[in-house]
This record gives sequence, C-alpha cells and structure tokens, in this order.
Amino acid sequence: MTGSTAELYPPERVARVREATAAAGLGALLLTPGPDLRYVTGYDAIQLERLTCLVVPAAGDPFLVVPRLELAAAQASPAGRLNMEMVAWDETDDPFALVASRLPAGVDRVAVADRMWAVMALRFRAALPGAEQVPAGQVLRGLRMRKSPAEVAALREAGAAIDRVHRRVPELLRPGRTEREVGRDIAEAILAEGHATVDFVIVGSGPNAASPHHELSDRVIEPGDPVVVDIGGAMPSGYCSDETRTYCVGAPPADFLAYYEVLREAQRAACAAVRPGVTPESVDAAARDLIAAAGFGEFFVHRTGHGIGLETHEEPYIVAGNTEPLAAGMAFSVEPGIYPGAHGARIEDIVVCTEDGHESMNAVDRALVVID
Repeated sequence: MTGSTAELYPPERVARVREATAAAGLGALLLTPGPDLRYVTGYDAIQLERLTCLVVPAAGDPFLVVPRLELAAAQASPAGRLNMEMVAWDETDDPFALVASRLPAGVDRVAVADRMWAVMALRFRAALPGAEQVPAGQVLRGLRMRKSPAEVAALREAGAAIDRVHRRVPELLRPGRTEREVGRDIAEAILAEGHATVDFVIVGSGPNAASPHHELSDRVIEPGDPVVVDIGGAMPSGYCSDETRTYCVGAPPADFLAYYEVLREAQRAACAAVRPGVTPESVDAAARDLIAAAGFGEFFVHRTGHGIGLETHEEPYIVAGNTEPLAAGMAFSVEPGIYPGAHGARIEDIVVCTEDGHESMNAVDRALVVID
C-alpha cells in the first residue's frame, strides 16, 4: 500500500474534526460505520444492527462505542493507534442511551453520519429528544474534499492499478462473447491487479453503450460494436479507482467516428481547464460547450464529473451550478459522454487539482482502441 496507515489516517485528523464540529455550532458528531468513520479513524467497521459509533463532542474527548464482540477488531484497526477511549457495550445494554449519557448536558444539535441507517438515527432522536439532527457531511466536506499528499498517493496507486486492467481489456473483447462473460474476466483482473474489492464493472456494447450505467447483460458482442468499459474498485488503502475507455470490436460505424473525436477533444479541454480558483461548473462547460457546438449537446446527459476518495462518488461534483472554486488537493473524475442511441462513448480520467493545474491519475491512451 502506498503510504503508511499513519499518513493516510493521521491522529491529528480527529482534532481537526472536533474543531470543525465546534465551528459548526454542534454539540457532537456521531459517526457510524461508513466512509466518514473510516476517514476520521481508519477503522473500516462492519455495518451491523449492533451500534458502532464514533462520538466527537465539541467539548471533551472523543470516544468509540463498539459492541463487545467487535472490540478486538476495533483495537486492531488504525483507530487503536489513536489513544482514544473505546467503550464496549454488552448485548443487554442500550448503546444509544449510553452515548446520550456521556454527552455534555444541554446538547441541542448533533451531526449524524450521512450513511447512518434510519433506524439508528431514529434511536438517537429518541435518546436525545432535545437535539436537532443535521448531516455530518456538511461538517466533514471541507476536510474530505482536499486530499493530503498521502491520499493523492493512494489515488495514484489506484489509478495505476485500474490502468493495468484497461490494458488487458482488448484481449478480453471479441465477437461472440457476452457482456457478462467479459465483465466476469474484468472483475477477476481488477482483483489480480491489486484492488481489495470490485465496486462496479460496466461493459456496454452496441446500443447498450448508450446507457451510461448499463448493467452487464447476456447480449453477444458483434463485429462493429462500440463498447464502453467503465470499471473501478477499492484498494487495500480504501481509496478508489474509476476509469472509462471506449473500444470498438472491428471497424467502427461511420456515425460513431463522427462524434468520438469530438468527445476526445471535449475531455481533453475539460482536463486542461482544471486549476485552483476555477469553478466546477466552468470545467463542466469546457466539455459541454464543445460537444454542443458540434451538434451533440442533447446526447450528453450527465454531469462531467464527481469527486473520488474513500467513496467512488463524493464531493466536489463537476456540474453546472457548482460555483465553489477548486483548490489544490481536490480529486474528481472528468468523464464527458455522448450517447446518440444506436451506440455511445465515454472517456474518463481521475484528476487531482494541483497548485498550478492538474495531475491525471490515469495514463492509458484516450484514443479509440479498435480490436481486430
């Protein structure tokens, strides 16, 4: 894994989260298993009906509430290096009441994890009847959006791993195979090239290439089919990959070639627009305006990109209306697409905004790969 655990999940991060909690006028932050908990502590806790919850009071020391049967796992995780109290609860205890009893008196606003199960949020509402609940994401977003050098290194490692998978795709695509068969082989390659999990495999052939989030099907790939391959997973570090390339099995249709080079130029222009101070909506416009000017605007049906880190989709979103300036350390996809119906195409790289421009996490050529 690139970077040490201490670099990816530094102990001082908890203190920064506590400062952000206080600055937001909150009494406490409550984080159950999910990306927010992992970001703050490094603990990739199992999501169970039994409560695991990191409690970060605005005033006071943070503590981690865990089921007793999960205590050893929590102690062995990176959270065990944080010198944080771990409070184990037994099967007959009420862990929600336990959390409420340890919070300072008079807490009237708490932030709950964006991914907290509704049943747990309701249990906290009952245990803290006088406390308004707000999403924890609004507290953590500023920290999570700007990646540290160790996080960028982890994304770079993820990008190189998914590049290796894409370089293997041409040997897997051939007429007579189904999308599902190709997708199965790609999933195996994602794990073989260093990922811990496979998050998604999109293999959209022929008309299925015009469906941006196409599910694998039993459609047989035919000669002349454009094929959109969008794949990604999570590395052992927890940081994600996401990369799309478009292939063609045999000679491409003439109408496909008419827009593929437009798409390639639009993706290049959007990447070139990335630098500190530029707004996400202007990066979106850099791609969208070129595609619209070429007459394909109605076929570009989604935003240009999404943030990435411990989640495949997180802030910032590269979309019209997002005017929050980019800053160094922000990581996101740049993935315009054109989907006329008979076929479609998308090109996607993960980029990181740097002090003077951007760095791409992906190096596979964006040119159309024609497979004989």
